[in-house]
Amino acid sequence: MATHLIYDPLFLKHDTGNHPENARRLEAILHFVESDEQLSKKLVRDSPRPASNQDIVRCHREELISHIQSAVEHGEKSLDVDTRISPDSFEVARLAAGAALVAVDAAMKQDGGRAFALIRPPGHHATITTSMGFCLFNNAAIAARYAQAKYGVERVLIIDWDVHHGNGTQEIFWTDPTVFYFSTHQYPFYPGTGSRAERGGGKGEGFTLNVPLSAHTSAHDHRQAFTDALHEIERRFPPDLVIISAGFDSRRGDLLGELMLEDSDFSEMTKEVLRIAEKHGAGRIVGLLEGGYNLNLLGGSVRSHLAALI
Repeated sequence: MATHLIYDPLFLKHDTGNHPENARRLEAILHFVESDEQLSKKLVRDSPRPASNQDIVRCHREELISHIQSAVEHGEKSLDVDTRISPDSFEVARLAAGAALVAVDAAMKQDGGRAFALIRPPGHHATITTSMGFCLFNNAAIAARYAQAKYGVERVLIIDWDVHHGNGTQEIFWTDPTVFYFSTHQYPFYPGTGSRAERGGGKGEGFTLNVPLSAHTSAHDHRQAFTDALHEIERRFPPDLVIISAGFDSRRGDLLGELMLEDSDFSEMTKEVLRIAEKHGAGRIVGLLEGGYNLNLLGGSVRSHLAALI
C-alpha cells in the first residue's frame, strides 16, 4: 500500500518572521526525510491544490475567509497576538487545506491508502469563526467534511496528539455523531480547553474524548492512556477513515510543551492507529502536520511517523 507525501515549497512563503511556527520547520523535516534514502524512495510525492471556498465553508463561516483575505490585502501582520500573517498567507492557508484534501484523495483509493501532508500553517485551533493559535483554517476538519461530501464516508475518527488541545476541531464537530474527535494533550495548558468533562453535545454527546495529561507525564503512561482510549473508541466507533492531527510538540524537549514522548513513541502510536485503520477502514489514514517547534528534533519525529506508516 503506497504512502503519499503531499508538499509544496509555497508553504515556506507564509512568512511569520521570528516566531516558533516558521518555514524552517518544514525545511528541517524535509532534510531528515530526504537524508533517509530508504524511506524517501518509498514515498509517492503529490502536489496540493488550493481548497475552494466551498471546501472551507463546510467548517468555517464565510466571514472568516473574508477576514483573513482582507487582513492580508491590507498588509496586516497578525490576526491576534499569536497568529502572524504575511502577503502570501491567505493563499498558503488555502493550499494547506487543499493539501489535506489531496491526502484524503490518496487515502480513499479503491484499495486504501496512507498519506501525510507536510503543511503549514497548522489548523486545529481554528474555530468556526476565528483563526487563532498559529492556525488560519482547520485543515483536519476541512479534510473530514470533504471525505464525507465526496466519498460518502460515514465515520471519521480524528486523532489529535499535539501537545495542545484542538479546541477548533472539537467545536466544529461538537454536535456531530459522524466525526469522533479524540485528543491527548497537556492540561491545563493553552488554549484552556480539553477537560475530560468535554464530551460533545446534543447528538454528538459521547463522540468527543479528551485525555488530559499533566506536564512531565512519562512516555509510558502517555502511550498507555493513548492506547486504552483508542481501544475504547474502536469498540464504539469503528472508523472508515482516520485523520491524525499530527503535532510533534508532545515530544520531550519541544520548545512549547512539557510532555515526554520520544520518536519511538510516535512510531508505536502510529502502528496502533494503523491496526485500527486496517481492521475497519482498509488502512485509510491521513496525517496532517500540526505543531512541533524544536528544529533539532522535529525531523526525526516526523520520520518515525512516516516510517511506521510505510
